[in-house]
Amino acid sequence: MSTTDKKPSFSIVIAVHEQTEELRNNLPALLTQQYEDYEVIVVDESKNEESEDVLEQQKAEHPHLYTTFLPQYQFQKNRRRLAFTIGVKAVKKDWVILTDITPPPPSDQWLAELEEYVRTPTVLLLGYVNKKSGDVNLRCFDDISTASKLITKTERGRISEKGKGWAHHLWRKSTYDFIVVRTSLAHELLKLFALD
Repeated sequence: MSTTDKKPSFSIVIAVHEQTEELRNNLPALLTQQYEDYEVIVVDESKNEESEDVLEQQKAEHPHLYTTFLPQYQFQKNRRRLAFTIGVKAVKKDWVILTDITPPPPSDQWLAELEEYVRTPTVLLLGYVNKKSGDVNLRCFDDISTASKLITKTERGRISEKGKGWAHHLWRKSTYDFIVVRTSLAHELLKLFALD
């Protein structure tokens, strides 16, 4: 089997912060994908007991789930970037998927559907999930620099205190739900996540 025929493998990295209910409701859908070669890495920013219990229970049932936590420091400007950086350091697969615990994957075939897109010259995908239908739209990029403006703007918007009301609503409509990137480029991608 040549390298191009090799089935791609995925590491799903999720940053959670005080989202015990979302973990309880949505994590099983990520752990039961109909795909052979993948892992799920959860970085818990809150490290509360309830979330830990949910994660421990799921780890007992799903050996491809790995968990870690983000230590509390007083001067952290972008905990999301730091959480994803910690998660990416633990990655062992070809492709990294950076996502939140909501929304859940649209189906148990989500990774199988992504497979056809990562077999092309694409190095980065931005995924948008239609909240009503569950349909996934993907924007494919051949290099990170082409997507850099969009990613930087979106990630700054996520941490901005000013994004309220009408302007916030417009920003939210254009926000991707997940990013898929080659593992070798994941740290380069994370540099685009705002520090302030």
